[in-house]
Amino acid sequence: MNYFLVKSEPFKYSWDQFNKDGRTFWDGVRNYQARNNLKEMKEGDLVLFYHSNEGKNVVGVAKVVKEHYQDPTTDNANWVVVDLVPVESLKNPVTLEQIKAEESLVNISLVRQGRLSVMQLKAEEFDKILEMGS
Repeated sequence: MNYFLVKSEPFKYSWDQFNKDGRTFWDGVRNYQARNNLKEMKEGDLVLFYHSNEGKNVVGVAKVVKEHYQDPTTDNANWVVVDLVPVESLKNPVTLEQIKAEESLVNISLVRQGRLSVMQLKAEEFDKILEMGS
């Protein structure tokens, strides 16, 4: 199993809207590193959902239910999407400040590459953020 984090501005697509929808394709990625991370996602992988700009916190866990395919919002074959479903909300959202203050998380892409919208996490990093949100 692999672990990832995806970022969304809540005014564009929030965790609450994702839960109402029940499933979505993760589109709009136009950064090659983020795209490559989407391509690494396999069915069953777990994904942290992060509210960027407003809130700046991890709010829930999603699961990959369909591996990468052509982004239906563009004709450009360079861009892909994956399908995600919500799994659970975190009891306590984990803020960016909390993540930055946690020594074991100082090297994650969320801290080091703040503009990257899709990033891979190590299992222990994923688990630590879940622990912080429980």
